[in-house]
Amino acid sequence: MTVRLEKDGAVWTVIHSRPDARNAMDPESAAALYHAFLEFDADDSASVAVFWGEGGAFCAGWDLKHASALEGTEALAPFDFPEEGEPPMAAMGPSRLELSKPVIAAVAGPAVAGGMELAIWADMRVMEETAFMGVYCRRWGIPLIDGGTVRLPRLVGEGRAMDLILTGRRVDADEALAIGLCEYVVPEGGAREKAEHLAQEIARFPQSCVHADRQSARAQHGLSLREALRQEWWNSKSEVTKGIEGAARFADGKGRGGDFSDV
Repeated sequence: MTVRLEKDGAVWTVIHSRPDARNAMDPESAAALYHAFLEFDADDSASVAVFWGEGGAFCAGWDLKHASALEGTEALAPFDFPEEGEPPMAAMGPSRLELSKPVIAAVAGPAVAGGMELAIWADMRVMEETAFMGVYCRRWGIPLIDGGTVRLPRLVGEGRAMDLILTGRRVDADEALAIGLCEYVVPEGGAREKAEHLAQEIARFPQSCVHADRQSARAQHGLSLREALRQEWWNSKSEVTKGIEGAARFADGKGRGGDFSDV
């Protein structure tokens, strides 16, 4: 198997392991990742997932050896979006899934072409200082079909997104951090550890409130300010009453001065 799960309490690490191919995505791996994330989302004991590529590479994109063997657009028909209902699995696996729980991408080495699309599918990204992203498929005339043209402008703005999409250039970790393409940069070899630490911190919090705020942040894209505020209110109103117990703990002295050690 090219995909496995390692569980540490409420944190699940989803590991893609095709190191000889720099974790380029073949059909078997795509399907395995898709089902692994569905399993994570359905399990009530799981709160946060870390997505990591074993062997020093996050993902070098779609396996072009496989892609070169495809014949005609009929070969892509299984990935077609229906007019109604849920979309099928994407070519890169989980990139069309809208999970109810957060995912943190731990990026080492290349996250390029479709691999970049998988990294920006996650809620957050931790990059090693030697890691890099880029729309490397620009060289071969292969378009972004796993959410890259949608998520990249939302993350970094349209102008920067166009720069990266049209030129295909390499984006090193420091630049990625500066433009909002990742949230943390760590020394080489440290992405998984940092991502799992962040995941454990998030998993400590009341999860229904985490889910409500995450959903509100994601759902506001494309809405007017008033509509976004309205959906935030109705999405989170029930969580306010649940938070009364937490407010009482604060009144009793917990969490003063921004202390997160006892929540």
